[in-house]
Parts: sequence; structure tokens; C-alpha cells
Amino acid sequence: MKTHRACGYLKNFILALFSSVLLVLCFPKFDLGILAWVALLPLFIAIHGKGLRDSFLLSLICGIFFFIGIFCWIFGVPRHMLLHHTFLVIYLASYFGFFGLAFAFISSRSGSATAFLAAPLIWVSFEFIRSNLSFLALPWGLLAHSQYQHPLIIQIASLTGAYGISFLIVIVNSTLACLFLERLRSPLPNKIPPKFPLSKGWGRIKKPLVFVTALSVISTFLYGYWVMSQPINGKGIRISLVQGNIEQAKKWDPRYAREIMQTYSELTHEASKSQPALVIWPETATPGSIGLDPNLFAEVKEAARKAEALILLGSTQHQKFSEKEAMEIRYFNSAYLIKPDPHITESPRYDKIRLFPFGEYLPHRDIIPWSVINVYDSGNYKPGKEFTIFQIPPLQFGVTICWENVFPDLVREFVGRGAQFMVNITNEARFGKTAAPYQLASMSVFRAVENRVFVVRCANTGISCIIDPYGRMIDRIKDEKGRDIFVQGVLTGRIIALDSKTIYSRYGDWFVWMDIVGGVLFLLTACFARKRQANRI
Repeated sequence: MKTHRACGYLKNFILALFSSVLLVLCFPKFDLGILAWVALLPLFIAIHGKGLRDSFLLSLICGIFFFIGIFCWIFGVPRHMLLHHTFLVIYLASYFGFFGLAFAFISSRSGSATAFLAAPLIWVSFEFIRSNLSFLALPWGLLAHSQYQHPLIIQIASLTGAYGISFLIVIVNSTLACLFLERLRSPLPNKIPPKFPLSKGWGRIKKPLVFVTALSVISTFLYGYWVMSQPINGKGIRISLVQGNIEQAKKWDPRYAREIMQTYSELTHEASKSQPALVIWPETATPGSIGLDPNLFAEVKEAARKAEALILLGSTQHQKFSEKEAMEIRYFNSAYLIKPDPHITESPRYDKIRLFPFGEYLPHRDIIPWSVINVYDSGNYKPGKEFTIFQIPPLQFGVTICWENVFPDLVREFVGRGAQFMVNITNEARFGKTAAPYQLASMSVFRAVENRVFVVRCANTGISCIIDPYGRMIDRIKDEKGRDIFVQGVLTGRIIALDSKTIYSRYGDWFVWMDIVGGVLFLLTACFARKRQANRI
């Protein structure tokens, strides 16, 4: 009996691990997004019929290995230690665990068929909580992001946000799991039935569940086809992206300040040959703050004059993830729009609002003793307060800096305030030649689709690209060998400024709140089901 039980535990562990492997393969750099449609199937089989503890642990294991897989690049971040990574992975994986716990809770009281029906609502609810929970918010590795290369599928993000795609993926996995488990039921008399048999309620919901799943998938494809058949019309503007490819070790070393500015000046001169209206440099492009150094500002101003174009660039006085200890002076991570007219001395500025915790600031440092786990204040940054809308009359656009583009509510706020296209400037040199820049670029795809605007991404080392309102990366900076990170180059393209207001840009996460309400109702029903059973006893 013990051997049989041990074999059962091993089988379920392997199934949970298999799900995590499939999930990792869905995301960059592997980009096997099609696997997402069956990736949760092994996990569902493993937790079906299990108690609360086993379902939680198996789901937690799946989450742990999934986040280890997609965050394997994070050790490139200065001061990030194995201890920190352990906390990060367990915290993020706990959302998988709580999903398994909720699934088992509903299954044990309302039947596993009901649990499979509730699974998409519960999953999306936990994704949303993970993406918005104070300074721990991290909308990274959402199931939807695995589909960034499939434009027909992701168009529903303009209605539901990315969470609608996650919902679709889970309901497909849930339905397939139900059908698969039904096939596994054996008619043999000595077959021991599962603790919570699928047959409980399955006959009643089988056809509706299959019908709703099929209808959702078909509708998604039809909507995507219809949307993408519409032309993109509007006033165009020519822009140039400058990818300087400055090594992280050089960016803040005064000995290389002249070399850095010369690199950007030369690349801007090259870009000017295409006569763009706007030239974009990446985050923290200058070796110091143009807001504090008049000579540096004058040099950028001269580059804009020679190019006869506006220059949008990132500039700050202090680097992120610094090895220095905390200082009294605190800085802004800013984007400036420099105009070529020498008589205009003031430049509009956007200060980064969504700072990177533990890299640009230390959350609640006055009350949480972070030093206990070797976390120190190293960012010295202050958050901005204004959603600055830059203008190239008569056009308007917004700017996000670094990881701000992973937050849909932030981008949606810019669009709501009049931005007709979005620019994301970033520096990911510290991550090296890993999956990090590809994962960040994949998430930018959804900001374009959600708000139906062009998204332009300019990175120091890549990926610098232009994403159209349908989420297609229409062009990116590459070298002659096709490499798109850690290469130097210029990309010029034409984008269209759009005033489109999608359902998502108008009403935000309405779909998620419906899911949360639905998930809570399933849980409450399960609670009352148990009480009714107790009363009958």
C-alpha cells in the first residue's frame, strides 16, 4: 500500500512538473505558444480528486518550476541573491498554489465538474491580484503573454484586456481535462473510484461547457479576423529609433562619457538622412542628467538642431541597481523631448511613475527591516506624479520608461489622456543575452492591442521595434546576421497616430471584475453546499 501511494505521489509530481515545463516553453525565448492550450492539462489531471493539501502543494510545485524557468535571467541584476530569488519564486508560485487550493475546495463540496467550470474564473482572478498587489505587483508570465505571436487570437484584448486570453486558454485546458478524465474512467468493478468523481454533475454541464468553449474559441478567431481586416487610417509621422548598444559597465563611468555622446550623435546623424520628425534615444541614454548638466543639455540640443528633428531621450543622474549605499539626494528617472529650435530652452519632461521596487526604491523602508535579508536601498529615486502628454503638433503621444510598459492600467491612462501612440524607452543591458528583453517586448504587444495604438520600443541593447495596433512587430533593429540584441543600429519607420478608444481603454478591467465575482460565487456556493450536507447529517 505504501509503495502504491508513493508511486501515486511520484506520478502526480511528474505531471505537475510536466505542466511547468510546457508553460516555460510557451514563453520567450522558446516561443512555443501553441503548447499553452494543453500546458495545464497535466496539472489538472494531477490535482483532480485530491484533497486541499495535495492540490495546493502540487500546484505550488508547478508554479515554482515555472517561475524558475522564466526568471532564470534575473541573477544578472546586481545584488540579487539566491535568497532573494527563493523568496520571489515562492511568493509568485503561491498564486498557483492558491489556485489549486480553491480548485480542490470547490471540487470537494460541489463536485469536480463544477471545479473545472470555475477554473478559468479562479485563475484569472489570481493573475489579476498578482498583477496589482501593491509593490509586489508583477504582471509577468501571464498565460496571455504566450500568445503574442498569434495576432488573430490576441485581438480580444481590445475588449477584455490580456486577461480575456488567459481565460480562454484556461477554459480550453479545463474542458480538455474533463474530456480526458471521462475517457479514463474504467468500467472494471475492482477500479477504485476517485475521491471526488468527475461524474458528479459532469453529465449536466458537459455539453454546455464544450459548447461555451468551442463558441469562445471560434468567436475569438472570427473577431480577430474581422478586426485585422480593417485598414489603419490616420495622420502618419516618420520616426527613427537609435539603439546605442552601450555596455552597462560603461554607461556610468565618466571615462566613457564622451564616447557615449559621440555614439548617439553619430547614430542620430545617420537617422536624420531619412528626415524623421522624431528621433528616439533609450532610457538613461546620456551619461548624466541633462536637467542638471547644462553642457550635456546643450550637446543634445545641438544634435537635435543638426538632425532638424525632435529628440526624445531618457536621462537621469543616478543609475538603477546601484552598488552605492543610500544617499539623501533622490532623483527622477525622466524622459525629455528636446526641440531643434535653439530659441526654445524649456523641454517637456515625464518622470517615471511606476518605479522598480528594490532597484529604484525600497518599499516601506521605514517600517520593513529589509536589511535582514540583505536588501538595501540602492535606487534613490522618487516617483513622478504627472502623466505627461508630449506633442508633435497636431499629434500627441505618451512615454513609459523601462518596465512601466508591463502595466496595462498605466498605458491605458496615457491613452485616456489623449496619447495617440506610445513610446517605451528602456535599458536592459544588465540582463545580458537572455530571455528578459524578449519577454518585455512580448508584453508590449498587448499594450498596442488593448488600446489600438502603435507602440514604439527603443532599447539601449534591444529589442528596439515598432508594434502596430494589431500587435504585430512590423520592424526591429537587426544586424546583418539577424541579431536584435546587443547590436548597434538605427530603425526608421512610419507610424499612424490614432484616436481609437477601445472597450478596454474606456472601461478597463471590467472583464476581470466579472471573473472575480463569478469565482467568489462559486466559492460561496461550495461553502453553503457543505453546510447543507452537514445539516442533512
